[in-house]
Parts: sequence; structure tokens; C-alpha cells
Amino acid sequence: MYKIKQQAKDYSIEVKWASIFAIMMLVWMYIEKLSGLHDEHIDKQAFFTNFIILPAMLIYVLALLDKRERFYNGRMTYIQGFKSGAVITVMVAIFSPMVEYITFTITSPEYFPNAINYTVSNGWLTKEMAEASFNLGAFQMDAAINILLIGLLASTVISLFTRKRSLNQIQKVQVHY
Repeated sequence: MYKIKQQAKDYSIEVKWASIFAIMMLVWMYIEKLSGLHDEHIDKQAFFTNFIILPAMLIYVLALLDKRERFYNGRMTYIQGFKSGAVITVMVAIFSPMVEYITFTITSPEYFPNAINYTVSNGWLTKEMAEASFNLGAFQMDAAINILLIGLLASTVISLFTRKRSLNQIQKVQVHY
């Protein structure tokens, strides 16, 4: 029982930041809806939705800095940072179906019909292809896969910049002439 409590404590920072990430995704989608990207400006949605990468990367940076300072006492290796980022990524991927469900059933239930109509009316997809692409199940699967891929890539890169070696580690790698 003690070990389970200790593991939960060890990952409390990752749970916090994965939750923040999920909330950010909900807020982002609400802003998209308010700005008309899910209806009148749906033609611009595919472009503007990519900017979610900015707050997403900021959250990863802040999460790994938080882990370094609060859990590792200011010193964190690349592997420790990557592991923390990977745990956050898996948690966000687990949260993503719920985020997609809330977004497309509560926040913006008109998005899928609008996206289907837009792609079909422009001749980009047949109605059957559009319906297969723009539905909750497809978006939930795509979101989880994309989060895993992009999150692991982000963890790989951001861990390089958030690591901080102890003086003892730095002295071991110095080259003596």
C-alpha cells in the first residue's frame, strides 16, 4: 500500500500538468467556436487550429521545469525529464477522448455537420468519405495518436533544454588537457 501511495506522489506533478493540458484543449476549442472557426469561418479552421502547438509546448516546458524544481530539487537529467514528459503524454492521450467528447457534443455539436458540408461542397471529399472522417470516433482516435506522437517528440526535445546537471555531474564530463 505504501508503494502505491509513493508512486502516486511521485507522479502528482505529471497528473497536475496533464490536467492543465486537458483544460487548455477545452478552452482552445471553445475559443475556436467563439471565433467562428466551427461554422462561418470553417474554411480557416484547419490553419488556425495548428497554433494550439504554442500553448501546448509552453505547458510541457512549465511541467518539466516544475518537475525539476519540486521533485528533483533543481537537478534533472535528460532521461528523468523525458520520462516525466512521456508520462504527461500518456495521461493527456488518456484524457483526450473525454476532451473530444465534451468539445463535439457539448461545446460545438454543429462542427461535424459543418465540416462535412464544407468539404463536400468544395469537392474535396465525397459525402461518405467526409462522414467517415468527421465524426467523434475518428477524432478521438486521431487525437490520441497525434498526442502520443507529438507529445513524445516534444518530450524528447524539451528535456534537452530543461535538464540541469549537478556540479558533480559536470565535473565528471569535463575534458582535462
